[in-house]
Amino acid sequence: MSDDEFRPAQMISERLAERIRTEGSLSVAAFMAEALFHPMAGFYATKDPLGAANDFITAPEISQMFGELLGLWAAECWMQMGAPSRFELIELGPGTGRMMSDMLRAGRAAPGFLDAVHVTLIEASPALKMVQGQTLASASVPINWAKDFDKAPSGPAVVIGNEFLDCLPIRQAIRHKGQWRERVVTLHPEDEARFVYGLGPVLGEADMAFIAPGLREADDGTLVELRPGDQQQIDQLAARFDRDPGYALFVDYGSAKPETGDTLQAIRAHQKVDPLDAPGTADLTAWVDFDRLLRLGVDAGLSAFGPMTQGDFLTELGIEQRAAVLSRSVDEAGQAKLKRQMHRLVSPEDMGTLFKLAAFSSEGLPPAPGIAPFKRSR
Repeated sequence: MSDDEFRPAQMISERLAERIRTEGSLSVAAFMAEALFHPMAGFYATKDPLGAANDFITAPEISQMFGELLGLWAAECWMQMGAPSRFELIELGPGTGRMMSDMLRAGRAAPGFLDAVHVTLIEASPALKMVQGQTLASASVPINWAKDFDKAPSGPAVVIGNEFLDCLPIRQAIRHKGQWRERVVTLHPEDEARFVYGLGPVLGEADMAFIAPGLREADDGTLVELRPGDQQQIDQLAARFDRDPGYALFVDYGSAKPETGDTLQAIRAHQKVDPLDAPGTADLTAWVDFDRLLRLGVDAGLSAFGPMTQGDFLTELGIEQRAAVLSRSVDEAGQAKLKRQMHRLVSPEDMGTLFKLAAFSSEGLPPAPGIAPFKRSR
């Protein structure tokens, strides 16, 4: 670990250790929130983690085709809303701004789209805001930033979140002697410089609502993940779409049905590391439960669509045709690169199946383009 990495890690570690000494053990969510979002030393506050040379790489960094196809999807949503003369294109966790740049370029194909669009990037990281500003410096549409989704301008909207939900802090619970107990983070009893997991209090009735009914009587030792951040995001989305028409699309890695097990992972320089090691120097993420996400949307009064695999969605939107068009203007090496990029995005052995999508819309709008309505199972 470099000196630049050591300083925030030391600061976050000392802060977390002091909180545990004074407050007691912390939930996994509290640990994640501190490590990722502390304004002075959190992972997202101190660096640009995206790209092949940094900690991880996302679909928009792999290929321009990803953002272009999402741009066409957004343009189709805009037209299905009646092509309003002004609408908000809102991106949650916009990374480097690369995806938005590609989306806007593709949006030129829809007459009037660029004249109508106003972009708002929901970003809490000062480091990433600087990168996004540079990426979108030549954009021909208004670009604004907001720290929180509920601070975005009102009006008809298309909301996009690519690898956003997986970063929301999660809680974990373990079935122990017939009861569900919170999994917590505490200090090692013999080495207070190390963080370890422990068992916390029994879950209350309100917390049990985060566990799928079919999992509540699981065997002792079973671990489940609770995602209160998903509920908050859906509630904010439903409130907005109750006032103004809109569509939303979430792309992330996760499961299509409720599952058990620990999915919390830490990535540093493209390598998996211990999530409790050197907080503030690694990205912490967890799988999205798409079935529960879509159920939350339906319960909140939204029209819900999905889940659908990323591979199927990009194929439905025409990634093969787009790759063929791009191939005409490059040499054999460029064509081979495009083929590799497409394979990485759609292949079941790579991102095609692991990554999934869920879409939502205001009631009364036409169905979300390219995604079948959500069928709620019993």
